[in-house]
Amino acid sequence: MNASTKFAGFALGLAAVFGIAFAAGAVLGPEPTEPAAHDMQAHGGGPGAKPGTDEIPAGLMASEGGYTLRLAATQTTAAANTPLRFQILDANGAPLTKYVRNHDKDLHLIVVRRDMARFQHVHPTLDGSGTWSVPLDLSRAGDYRVFADFKPEGGENLTLGADLRVSGGYDPQPLPAPATTATVGDYTVTLDGAIAPGQSSKVTLSVSRNGKPVNDLQPYLGAYGHLVALRAADLGYLHVHPEGTPGDGVTQPGPGITFFVNAPSAGDYRLFLDFQHEGVVRTAEFTVAVGQPAGAPAPAPQPAGHGH
Repeated sequence: MNASTKFAGFALGLAAVFGIAFAAGAVLGPEPTEPAAHDMQAHGGGPGAKPGTDEIPAGLMASEGGYTLRLAATQTTAAANTPLRFQILDANGAPLTKYVRNHDKDLHLIVVRRDMARFQHVHPTLDGSGTWSVPLDLSRAGDYRVFADFKPEGGENLTLGADLRVSGGYDPQPLPAPATTATVGDYTVTLDGAIAPGQSSKVTLSVSRNGKPVNDLQPYLGAYGHLVALRAADLGYLHVHPEGTPGDGVTQPGPGITFFVNAPSAGDYRLFLDFQHEGVVRTAEFTVAVGQPAGAPAPAPQPAGHGH
């Protein structure tokens, strides 16, 4: 075989390879872009959720809607008073400095260990350079998820998430079993109502102290309660608030606080209720099992030893 024949055969082979690749690309289509993911996330557990759609809860991405959550450090050592610093970057990579106040704060920071045994809801301080900072209790090691919930000036409300690794001896805990009551010191919080996937579900959380209803809850973040829901499988974030506001002439300061929750899928969720009484904010924690939608097949049984 002469040189020209070899070259012709090689060229024909390349054409065949590229032809196969082109055909595969036409079948599979392009990779999803960030705006497409944003459109799906917009129908998650917040306002505007559409029942019955393939919804994605917030907080699963570090970048969304043209903004990025960037932690100053993604790893630290376990300590009780650890400073966390971060920035929200815009599409040009510049730190965001102008926010719209939402529920009495410019930014809400939720920090939760991935086994959900540790939960913190704090409000960091913003400096002139666009850097937020706040001390955290990271005395227990593990992998944490950091959620920044904010509304940029001229934009829509966003929740971005990033991972933070805390080194040290890590003893992951199993997810607590579903329950309708939670105890916080002298207080008991009772959950009434079921959460169904793919629709807005009404639940009421009632606060009592030493067996007596608490009828004088104090406003916290512009409401009588603040609820965060996280999907156990992936820490998908649903940020919900109660029906009514203090001072509207209708909403009572306890004992019940009513919420409307949009769970995008069946599965286990962890609920964290912040409420304020006698000047102290307390957090009640629940595990809730969200059932399958009507007509859906039952989930396959998990093998023995499967954990959360």
